[in-house]
Amino acid sequence: MPARDDPDEIYARFHDAVNMAPAEIEAWLETSESRKVGVKRDGGESVGHASGRRIVGILRTKRADLDGGDYAHMRKVVGFVRRHLAQGPHEEHRIPGSRWRYSLMNWGHDPLKD
Repeated sequence: MPARDDPDEIYARFHDAVNMAPAEIEAWLETSESRKVGVKRDGGESVGHASGRRIVGILRTKRADLDGGDYAHMRKVVGFVRRHLAQGPHEEHRIPGSRWRYSLMNWGHDPLKD
């Protein structure tokens, strides 16, 4: 089994979890629906919304230029997407306007693409 901190494994899992293109994520993050979901820090931007912006940056960075902070965030994204998918709601995710789906999309994963 690959080590938890193996960059190749983290990179592969990140690209499996993030199924939206950078332009799709950027367009999504501009919507009011994107801003309405997630846990907000100090009443400002949600954690997921900020993560989406970071994901776009990672996706647009050459692999050789990614650093330890990028890999740590990639690991965080994989964990969030996996937990959120496992928690369901398994029927609601097929509803395009669900908060559950919107939260996942902030993290770069659209469950309707599964």
